[in-house]
Amino acid sequence: MRKIPLRKCVATQEQLPKKELIRVVRNKEGEVFVDPTGKMNGRGAYLKRSLEAIELAQKKGVLRKSLEVDIPDTIYEELKKYVG
Repeated sequence: MRKIPLRKCVATQEQLPKKELIRVVRNKEGEVFVDPTGKMNGRGAYLKRSLEAIELAQKKGVLRKSLEVDIPDTIYEELKKYVG
């Protein structure tokens, strides 16, 4: 049986399988992207695929803290599209 990779959601602090999370990446230039493949280069943070988790992350600023860069509102809108 294969091992399922687990990652922690930065908003809810839940350990979940990697496929149930959305990865947000900051590259070396400081640009932020939503990474649906989970394979882009750069520092990544994971969010649970739920509207509540995305809104909590936006309210608390946890993505900004974990990626150490300001997160534009367009990133949160793009994340909501992946959930909705």
